[in-house]
Amino acid sequence: MDITIHQTYLPQDDPDAVLGFYRDILGFEVRNDVGYNGLRWITVGPVGQPGTSIVLHPPAADPGVTDEERRTIVEMMAKGTYAAINLATKDLDSTFEKLQAGDVEVVQEPTDQPYGVRDCAFRDPAGNMVRIQELR
Repeated sequence: MDITIHQTYLPQDDPDAVLGFYRDILGFEVRNDVGYNGLRWITVGPVGQPGTSIVLHPPAADPGVTDEERRTIVEMMAKGTYAAINLATKDLDSTFEKLQAGDVEVVQEPTDQPYGVRDCAFRDPAGNMVRIQELR
């Protein structure tokens, strides 16, 4: 089989704020920006990697989600426990400095983990955990 990761989804409740984070701070390119019924889906991805994208979507936009489930999702997003993504870079320290200068919420400074990776962590404006691992 030849299978790749094409898109992954992260919730967002403030399209302009997450766009500022993923485009302006992380440097991702905007590949699509679609509005429907007052909601916005934004597709971003790393420059030079057109086959890999993140779709920043309105939480609980699925009509099958109940009001109680929507409230739970909003609560989990506010706590930063609803969604996460792991990214990677060759120069973690430089990347960390650039992100920190972008006034983002730092969760963890660059650290050598006991399980063999070196990484740092931030939260995006929607509360999603963004971990960045150093490629070795």
